[in-house]
Amino acid sequence: MLAVAFLLSLANGANPIPYSDVWDAIWHRGDNEASWIVWDQRLPRTVIGLLTGAAFALAGALIQALTRNPLADSGILGVNAGAGLAVTVGVGVLGISSINQYIWFSFLGAAATTVLVYIIGVAGGARGANPATLVLAGVALGAVFGGITSFLTLIDPDTFESVRNWNLGSVARTSLDDAKFVIPFLLLGFVLAVLVSTDLNSIALGDDLAASLGTKVVRTRVLTILAVTVLAGGATALTGGIGFVGLMVPHVVRWIVGPDQRWIFFYCLLGGPIMVLLADTLGRVIARPGEIEVGILTAVIGAPVLIALVRRKNAGGL
Repeated sequence: MLAVAFLLSLANGANPIPYSDVWDAIWHRGDNEASWIVWDQRLPRTVIGLLTGAAFALAGALIQALTRNPLADSGILGVNAGAGLAVTVGVGVLGISSINQYIWFSFLGAAATTVLVYIIGVAGGARGANPATLVLAGVALGAVFGGITSFLTLIDPDTFESVRNWNLGSVARTSLDDAKFVIPFLLLGFVLAVLVSTDLNSIALGDDLAASLGTKVVRTRVLTILAVTVLAGGATALTGGIGFVGLMVPHVVRWIVGPDQRWIFFYCLLGGPIMVLLADTLGRVIARPGEIEVGILTAVIGAPVLIALVRRKNAGGL
């Protein structure tokens, strides 16, 4: 599926290219138009889609495991909005303009929002983070941060122009040179996810039982929050907030492989890119010769999924 999504992304756009020509261009780079489109126009955005899809999906799986909340992801819990607000403040107030500056503001916003939402969730439940409170806190903070971001962009036309497409969630605005700066941080997030995967399986049984099994609960939570911060912050710095990837992909994966976080994390690294690449390709096809940003399409697809999940959880008791 990932290979198919990759090929579809390279072949489709304002100027469709036959799959045979795409295949030939991949293996024999030349001076013809097809080769130029594949290598210079579509391959960079496809690689960005691979990276950010994996990062957002894994961040969502980590948050769901940490909070034991199946409705959690970095978008719904306001993490993407917090990262976006921090970057917008950096652009509008401090005049930052490059990805190596975006990334630090994005990390700061993502980390602050993750910790704040988690604190509110813990305060709302007598026995750990309350799932319903986490969702409500995340949605509320996301709305507040989104409103402030919109205000800052509306009062400053230069800021609006700088972050317009970025705020919608787009894989088209970032180059591979920008991605090279973010990749080490994403790799750190992937490694941290591997390190905490087994311990998160124990935490799913409850903090007390996990501690009795030898799991260092506090350390696991800190490392998980750090992983979410670098994954969601790094991906948001590249593309802006692409919502619902971290909600839908872990759910689909969990239906397939079961509750073992090790397998969930592994398949999220495949499922996230598939979703982002297919959404990006669809956005280029249905709005040809223009395009619809991938963040808009994932929201259109993801909102009904969230409603269905909420109804299902309410039926069983959230």
